[in-house]
Amino acid sequence: MSFWDHLEELRWTVLRSLIAVLTLSIIAFFNREIIFDQVILAPSTSDFVTNRLLCRLGEWLSIESICMDSLKLKIINISMSGQFLTHMYISFVAGFVLGFPFILNEIWRFVRPALKQGEARYSSNAVLIGSALFFLGVLFSYYLIVPLTVNFLGTYQVSSDVMNQISLNSYISTVVSVTFSVGIVFELPIIVFFLTKIGLVTPAFMKKNRKYMLVILLIVSAIITPPDVFSQILVCIPLMGLYELSIYASERIQKKEEL
Repeated sequence: MSFWDHLEELRWTVLRSLIAVLTLSIIAFFNREIIFDQVILAPSTSDFVTNRLLCRLGEWLSIESICMDSLKLKIINISMSGQFLTHMYISFVAGFVLGFPFILNEIWRFVRPALKQGEARYSSNAVLIGSALFFLGVLFSYYLIVPLTVNFLGTYQVSSDVMNQISLNSYISTVVSVTFSVGIVFELPIIVFFLTKIGLVTPAFMKKNRKYMLVILLIVSAIITPPDVFSQILVCIPLMGLYELSIYASERIQKKEEL
């Protein structure tokens, strides 16, 4: 294929992905109650499943800081068009998240002709695994990291004289950024897979820097969780497990390259 043929194929790849996202966004737009009341705003209440489970666990372990039985953030809108624009924005985000497997498949279809036969065979399940990891990351973030973050930041006070009234835009930005970023982080094994293929990452390098990664993950966990060790470990362990999975994926690729 010529350069212009590749450019044309890329244009259709982007166009098909955009149509899929817009279609799903329209569906999400007309399901406002489900998207907002049952999904987006749910972690801000004490009735959320994670908040109830953490409260029971806190009572059992005598760790009061993770109990969120009285959590009820007061979320306000301070802009005339704020709620409508937020509705549009969240609909698009929902369309992108739901359409992620389709987008990943379109990207795979575009890059596959450039791969060698062996590379294409080894990475044939990349779309399925990549989609599964992304949704696993989104669910992990939504059901664990988001409630802990919302509870800590939403109830934190520098003084009892200062009351928290969370703007809708601020709350939405926090939930979306945390959820989406963790979903992307969970793509780490796939990223390591391709970096190993082109020789930029090796298992030895990742093992050598394991202790530094552990420190980084502990710092990140400390920032986004309440100030207790249990919550930090609760978040850090799955992320560290993801790093170990990436090492395993890198080792598999290196062994296949040596055969």
